[in-house]
Amino acid sequence: MKMGAFVMARARRAVTGTLGGATAALFVLVLVLAGTAQAEPSHGIAMHGTPKYPAGFTRFDYVNDRAPKEGEVRLAAIGSFDSLNPMIVRGTPAAGIRWHVFESLMGRAYDEPFSLYGLIAQTIETPDDRSWVEFTLRPEAKFSDGTPVTVDDVIFSVETLRDQGRPNHKYYYGKVAAMEKVGERTVRLTFTEEGDREMPLIMGLMPILPKHVYGGQDFTRTGLTPMIGSGPYTIGKVEPGASITYVRNPDYWGKDVPVARGHNNFDRIRYDYFRDANASFEAFKAGEYTLRIEDDPTRWATGYDVPAVKDGRIIREKIKLGTPSGMRALVFNTRRDLFADVRVRKALGLMFDFEWVNKNLFHGLYARTQSYFDNSELSSAGRPASPKEKALLAPYPDAVTPEIMAMGYVAPRTDGSGRNRAQMRDAMALLKDAGYAVTDAKLVDAATGAQMSFEILVASPEDERIALTFARNLERVGIDAKVRNVDSSQYQQRRQTYDYDMIFNFWSASLSPGNEQSFYWGSDSADTDGTRNYMGVTSEAVDAMIAAMLEARDREDFVAAVRALDRVLLSGHYVIPLYHAPHQWVARWQELEHPRVQPQIVRFDTWWAAGRN
Repeated sequence: MKMGAFVMARARRAVTGTLGGATAALFVLVLVLAGTAQAEPSHGIAMHGTPKYPAGFTRFDYVNDRAPKEGEVRLAAIGSFDSLNPMIVRGTPAAGIRWHVFESLMGRAYDEPFSLYGLIAQTIETPDDRSWVEFTLRPEAKFSDGTPVTVDDVIFSVETLRDQGRPNHKYYYGKVAAMEKVGERTVRLTFTEEGDREMPLIMGLMPILPKHVYGGQDFTRTGLTPMIGSGPYTIGKVEPGASITYVRNPDYWGKDVPVARGHNNFDRIRYDYFRDANASFEAFKAGEYTLRIEDDPTRWATGYDVPAVKDGRIIREKIKLGTPSGMRALVFNTRRDLFADVRVRKALGLMFDFEWVNKNLFHGLYARTQSYFDNSELSSAGRPASPKEKALLAPYPDAVTPEIMAMGYVAPRTDGSGRNRAQMRDAMALLKDAGYAVTDAKLVDAATGAQMSFEILVASPEDERIALTFARNLERVGIDAKVRNVDSSQYQQRRQTYDYDMIFNFWSASLSPGNEQSFYWGSDSADTDGTRNYMGVTSEAVDAMIAAMLEARDREDFVAAVRALDRVLLSGHYVIPLYHAPHQWVARWQELEHPRVQPQIVRFDTWWAAGRN
């Protein structure tokens, strides 16, 4: 059983090992009754603490509940699609189906870390240990064909997604030990000992499938048959591989539910597919679609010098994000002997010249990433370790460097000239200490005479450009870094099996990191193919901080555990942190408007067609 298992389960095993049978059984019964006594139905649930919005709230603060219900928003996607089922491994699903056609038992508020409120479910009930959860369904909830949503549909959804769904579905829903209909509209899900405190929220976000439609079918079969859900839209016109249109259901059952009010304001949502990002951008400038989330700093800096921007038909905005930036990085594979030495990893990190890269390649628009949770309260950057962090880290005195304990990680800075002499001297001192020396302009292992050499695996032009710049810097100190560009399928295969020396990767982050952290850097995932522990971290301190994070009951303890985890990861120099955009770059044609108050992320489902409000 992993470290994040339930306190109740651990207590049960502990007492049965030390007390007599009858006494132990009585003690466990007291624990169970105590947990049950604390459970009562609620309109919402927070991962830590209490939800922001009280019972009886009418809408979220970041929506306009007077927005008109009309018009169309047109969006872009890259590539193609050959499936209308987004919940299976086979095929490439069309964009948007999961969010427009299907609903969950609960809806998420995007102006707080991680809280859910009733959507299909009217209430949620869970004990203090969160070993089970009950959802009571709204009697008015129904699928788009008019059939009511029932407890049988919930049970069917768990079974189907667990047995036939995507790997993440199988992983999480496999932690449901039992399902029981405990009332006409109430279902209880009891979790295995592998569960943790996040499980009631994970189940609250599970998409609900209609049993009367998909029961008895091979759910894994791909195809272009429109799917049926309970969401605000149905699937309209489909041009295979080219476009898909969603049509707002005029009989949508949930339009007055608080979590849905002010959302879903367009009559139609259309996604058009383009060959690549350049073709997509040209189409946007021509007015072929109306909303663009920009991710290219060069394009943002120079590509919008067009008449439609100058005369105000296209509006550009920089929207401040309220979520962590995540970690985009060059990743060391510590399974390789070369990168097993932290001194080598730290030295190579000193050789990355962010200031030159940012100025010359990205128009100075990026900020250097200093934390796995940068741009949020979860970041350790610029913060001394709190007493709670120190207590968590005390059993692991060597896990965090004194500098990172004192003020977090501080990335090396250069003058942007490209010469980087000070960092080069520091890097060479570390490499010498690690057993390397310069011979005939080559950095060699002093014991074997072999030159330091490794491969940087890339699969995109942007990554290749950065890798080549980095390789040229390394060449100056005698390191032979080869850049190898492979196609996306080969890259994916090699990444899944950890067949690389160094790769690029991006780990996204939220204000409420949870189970996925074990998948990212837990010791159990280091040698299991297909995880996202690409660097191969095996650290007792990392595992302990993840366990503390998963078991935290209040926000203060949770933040302390995440910051402590951040410090341990940064102290290990498992990656070379790269950069992030401090804002979300958004371009829209003037026919679209959005609320003045923005949530933590850009969500166009709260926008509306301009002209009225």
